[in-house]
Amino acid sequence: MSTRQPTTFDDRPMPVKAKLAAAWTSFVLLYAYVDILGFYTPGTISDILDNRVFEFGLSQTFSASALTLVSIPIFMIVLSMTLPARANRLTNLVVAAVYVPATVFNVAGGYYLWFYGLGVVFELVVLALIVRYAVTWPRVVAAAPSPDRKTVPAFR
Repeated sequence: MSTRQPTTFDDRPMPVKAKLAAAWTSFVLLYAYVDILGFYTPGTISDILDNRVFEFGLSQTFSASALTLVSIPIFMIVLSMTLPARANRLTNLVVAAVYVPATVFNVAGGYYLWFYGLGVVFELVVLALIVRYAVTWPRVVAAAPSPDRKTVPAFR
């Protein structure tokens, strides 16, 4: 008769940088899919063909602004994995805070209030997670240099 040891799933803590990158990835996908699925709402395509999006005329300025608005969260995926902790924390807090009103504004442009409202709620939940991860970023005590350790000059 064989005896099996009980096992548990490996559930090691995920680094904050990975949590932030995953959250920004989720935000970008929600942001994009709400817009993509929004094309199926009546009148959207005809408005675009008439050079209008919501109340805005289509132009290079509009397109560049829209590209910038969606590119910032895309860059946050990379920045969340590469910036040093202090700069990373601050950048995530600032960008997430800026995107809260920008995200809420998207409800104003939606014909289907339930659809756009639900999309905005999902996006705000992800932004809240980003803020939470950044605010609760674990701190460590900096190690003091050992008194018996000699300083080695840097190579030049």
